[in-house]
Amino acid sequence: MKRREFVQSTMQAGLAASLLGASPALASHPASHGAMPQGKAEHVIFIWLGGGASQIDTFDPKAKGDAKAKKPGSYYDAIPTAVKGVQVCEHLGKTAKVLDRCTLVRTVHHEVIDEHAAATNRMHTGRPTTGTIVYPSIGSIAAHQRGPANDKVPAYVLIGYPNITRGPGFLGPRAGYVYLTDTEVGPSGFSPPPRITNQRRKQRERLLSRLRSMHRGDIRAEKALADYDATIDEALRLSGPDFQQIFNLGSEPDSIRNSYGGEFGQRCLLARRLVESGVRFVEVSHNLNFVNGTGWDTHNEGQLNQHLLIQELDTALAGLVLDLERRNYLDKTLIVVGTEFGRPAKFDGRGGRGHHSKSFSVFLGGGGLRHCGAYGTTDAMGTKIEEKPVSVADLHATIHASIGIDPSEVLYAGERPVPITDGGKPIAELFG
Repeated sequence: MKRREFVQSTMQAGLAASLLGASPALASHPASHGAMPQGKAEHVIFIWLGGGASQIDTFDPKAKGDAKAKKPGSYYDAIPTAVKGVQVCEHLGKTAKVLDRCTLVRTVHHEVIDEHAAATNRMHTGRPTTGTIVYPSIGSIAAHQRGPANDKVPAYVLIGYPNITRGPGFLGPRAGYVYLTDTEVGPSGFSPPPRITNQRRKQRERLLSRLRSMHRGDIRAEKALADYDATIDEALRLSGPDFQQIFNLGSEPDSIRNSYGGEFGQRCLLARRLVESGVRFVEVSHNLNFVNGTGWDTHNEGQLNQHLLIQELDTALAGLVLDLERRNYLDKTLIVVGTEFGRPAKFDGRGGRGHHSKSFSVFLGGGGLRHCGAYGTTDAMGTKIEEKPVSVADLHATIHASIGIDPSEVLYAGERPVPITDGGKPIAELFG
């Protein structure tokens, strides 16, 4: 018996046993915790703060410290928000006003501390790296499970540099991403050279169609040809005007473009246009070019100009929330702001901060969730979780459930069964 058949038969046997009143140990895990939450969102915009954003300097402020005196604490003052009792950093004033549409999950945690790449992989795949399997990213799982909402666009777009941690892993290239780094140009390789007119393009497509038809019916090459056909069809579709016009940000009113701010804000505006066109999952990397010298990896002097990053994030994030809301897309689109880990309350020798993964914050906005401003509680310095811990698997389960994906569903890496999340449970309080 093959491994997949064994797993399926075992699951069926367990279900039958539970129906017959057998031992609770044989009952399925989801059933023992009630029905899996089902969200109403259709899209995800995942904003990535690469480097490790400090939770106590952004979404989980604490008593103010002093870098020069090496007094632990937040670097900035805290301000109130639209949700009573919930505060954020003083440089998040615009986001503070829309926090009633959002939840700051303040108790995310994992055990990876000193390795940015491993922590980035953990936050994107929900699992530690392993030598035996390459796990798919959360964006690739969304693409695989839901596909695009419009067949003229890809399911998954990355606005940032390509990286294996964002990739499809064992799901294969069909669950991969289309990427770009310049909002003025769009994805490279899809725009034909100027010498290729529409007439020449149509001639080439007719020739390709004849060549493809000559090989149909060849059973030996059927799978390879099917994959090739699918790839060519998508490439032709994405090089056409329907997809390319999405990148024309100049068609947006100046007032809208200005509300998002600078280059990072324009990436977020493009993300809005992409989800409206039918893209299921968009990742937007913040700070591709370090405006403060170090990005969110605020060791040493990087801390001094961290406010530049926070202000840029604030303008773009609030602009995105309000723009989606105006266009009746906020409930359809879950906004996630994530990072690989947080920062400790203590300052290092030159006034910056080290790494801290035992408690840090992730922002969730819109998506039709039942928001509460903040979820989970950390201690006085934001370094220990006191209430409602959220594992990375739980965070992924929440995101998946919000767009109608069952996080307990089993996928297969060859014959090896791999659940979508590693036992993750959605945050039940956010659904209802």
